[in-house]
This record gives sequence, structure tokens and C-alpha cells, in this order.
Amino acid sequence: MKEKTLWETYTPKQRKEMETVCRQYMDCMDEAKTEREAVRLTVKMAEAAGYRPLEEAIKSERKLAAGDKVYTAYNEKLVVLYHMGEKSMEEGMNILGAHIDSPRLDVKQNPLYEAEGFAYLDTHYYGGIKKYQWVTIPLAIHGVVAKKDGTVVEVNVGEADSDPVFTITDILPHLGASQMEKKAAQLIEGEKLDLLVGSMPLTDEKEEGETKEAVKAGVLKLLKEKYDIEEEDFLSAELEIVPAGKARELGLDRSMILAYGHDDRICAFTSLMAMLDQKETPKRTSCCILVDKEEIGSYGASGMQSRYFENMTAEVLNLCGLTSSLALRRTLQNSKMLSSDVSAAYDPLFADVFEKKNSAYFGRGPVFNKYTGSRGKSGSSDANAEYIASLRRIFDESDVRFQTAELGKVDAGGGGTIAWIMASYGMEVIDSGIALLCMHAPMEVASKADVYEAVRGYQVFLRDME
Repeated sequence: MKEKTLWETYTPKQRKEMETVCRQYMDCMDEAKTEREAVRLTVKMAEAAGYRPLEEAIKSERKLAAGDKVYTAYNEKLVVLYHMGEKSMEEGMNILGAHIDSPRLDVKQNPLYEAEGFAYLDTHYYGGIKKYQWVTIPLAIHGVVAKKDGTVVEVNVGEADSDPVFTITDILPHLGASQMEKKAAQLIEGEKLDLLVGSMPLTDEKEEGETKEAVKAGVLKLLKEKYDIEEEDFLSAELEIVPAGKARELGLDRSMILAYGHDDRICAFTSLMAMLDQKETPKRTSCCILVDKEEIGSYGASGMQSRYFENMTAEVLNLCGLTSSLALRRTLQNSKMLSSDVSAAYDPLFADVFEKKNSAYFGRGPVFNKYTGSRGKSGSSDANAEYIASLRRIFDESDVRFQTAELGKVDAGGGGTIAWIMASYGMEVIDSGIALLCMHAPMEVASKADVYEAVRGYQVFLRDME
């Protein structure tokens, strides 16, 4: 018997709630296309919901009690929220974790050059992408330029209707015969992903003759006028190249969302919505972790492999009167977590890489991946059966739909998440997220119903998991 989709079970009230949730989610996606923007938005939303900086409590030595809400952020790349529960933290927290970085192109430290009358920015791709998907599409530049005098300049070009956009060129089919003989991975080389940013030479009536590299000089003049930055300021810049444009409803029935960065901000913002929507003091302390660098292995000070989350949890415990290292170890080991990351939705156009009865489908709710990794479960934390049973129970009791899946056929590929890092503390962890089409493409596709059901599921997890 064919399983019903969420669309076939939702009441008119639920459909209305779904549209409200999805509109909020799409607004978040439009405002936060980078990890810095995601952290700023998270902090703004958290403070509006009554959260206060953890650092203020630390400085004033204010004790934390049940019902208190605090957050802490690191370098605009990582943010952690705590909603203090009735039980001692040593009994564990209920943790929602997701990452806020997405595959993209990063501008190099010495990027600007001119070639035959064109000005370019040299880039280095970030995360797993199909390079050929990033050519000939409208692109925007987001990020910051940190100057030697300590000022930080915000850059966001390509999103407003009045903004110019940028692109990466490709060869025309008439001259692309040899290119088309290459494998897809070699169609566009990494060093050919250079952003076209100008073609108008600078003209200076005060000087006779032609200006050397006049197009580049014209770009630098514009940067100086608009942002007061020099070429050497690229050395301390973090500029990300992302698809230009807003998240859009997809399909004649408007049942889907097309957007850049669903992986993994679709899990990050649904987790955040669930966290901020808690109306009552939870039994167990609720925690939401939104981290950077997952797409490149979770390394660095803002990745999940850093000690930041562990250190901040120790600070929270200290403000609860629990100062021993043993209290921290107990808290982490007794915690339970949903490592919320996206899964691959079954695509009938590419059915050969999926195993149908163990695939995720649109409109059937959030996905539990007992294990991820690749081939022989390499790189997976592999969730405990008893933990999965407890999740089944609380979801079923609240009538929240979910599905289980693997990431394609056993030998077709695979992937990793932050689950194994958190499992190293001894806590119960399972991968749980939303199924996507076109994962890691410049524009990815998600089901509205799955977004709404994920929020419902995360709410149940925070409230009912013991």
C-alpha cells in the first residue's frame, strides 16, 4: 500500500500554519546566505525571544535558574543557545545541532587581476560542488573586509534590485567540442572559477596616455569610493560568492521551495524556530548549536571539532553551581541529540543510485539516518536501537510523521555530519534532517511540508525526550 504524504493528512489549520512557518523560513534564507549572516540573524531572533548573552551572566556572576535563556556566539561563525530546564544539567540536555555553512566560492587573498580588458576575482571553491553548475548564473558577493585600523566593512552586492550581479563565464557550444569530451569533473577547472567583475577602463583626463591595467584600476576606484578599501585589504577579507536572488516557491502548486543553502540552513533555522517557540520551562535543559565548517570536515575554531561548545557548557554549569570537570562529563554523556543535517530525496530521474525502500521522499516528514558515512559505514556514529525506539515513541505520541533512510545505495557514495563528533562524548546521537533534491547545487529544492513537520518534530524532541 502506498504511504500517504503529509499533504494528504494535513488539516486546513495545519496547512495555514505550514505556510506561515515556510514564509518565515524563506525570509531567514533571504537574510542569511553566509554563516556570519546566519549568526547575526540568530542572535537577533534569540534576543527578541528573551535570550541574553551568556557573557553578561559570567561577568556579573549571575546564577542561572530554570527558565533562564542565554546564548553565546563566537566570531560570528558559531552560536549556542541554552534554555535552562527544571532538572539538573548533570542529567543531560536535549540538543539540536546543525551547520550554517554551505558550499560556495571564496575570494582568494590576492584575487583581483586584469586579463585582456576584463577584471576578475580569483576564487577557491568551498565544500563539495559540481564546478560546472556555478558558471553563467547570476552571483552575489557577501562578506566582510577587516582593515588594519580595526574597522570592519560589510560587503553585500548583488541582492538588491538596483545592484549589479556577477558571473563566471563558459565557452560557447560552437567552440566547446573538446570541452564536451571531458568528464564532468573536468568540464570546468577549479582555477577557471574566476568571477567577472568589470570591463570598463578607468579614464583619467589629468594623465596623458593609457592607464596600465585600466579596467582593474577602475574596479579599485569603485571599491575605494563605495567601501574605502584598498587592494591590499583583500588580505584580511572574508568574501563569499553565492547565487544572487531570493528563495522562491517552486511548482504550479507552490508546494516546494527553491533556494541557495538549504544544506544545512534548512535544519538550522527549523531547529532555531523550535528552540525559540518553547512557551514553558523544559524539563531537561534545551540546547541549540549552529556551527560552521561542516562542509570541510568541521575543523577550525568555529567548527564542531573545536572545544567552544564544551567550554561554554562548562561556563553554564559553573553558573549553576556545578564546577567540577566530572559534572561537565556527566552533562555531555547524559545528553541526547538530533544531529540535524539534510538527506538525499529520492529522485526518479536518477533512480539508479537509490535503494527505493530505504530512501527519503518528499512530503513524508523529517528523516532519521541511523548511520551515514560511506560504503562500510565509514565515518558514521551509528545510532543506538534503544535511542531510535524512544524517538519513535515520542514522535508517534505527538502524531509527528518521520521516515528513515540511507544516503543512496551502499556503494553509490555517502556523506558525513557532526554526529560522530558529539557521539564521542558518549551521548546518544542520530542524524535527523530534511530531504532535498539537488543537494550541493547552487539552488536546492525542499518540500514545504517537510519544513513544517521538521519544526513540529524538533519541538517534540526538546519537550518530551527523557
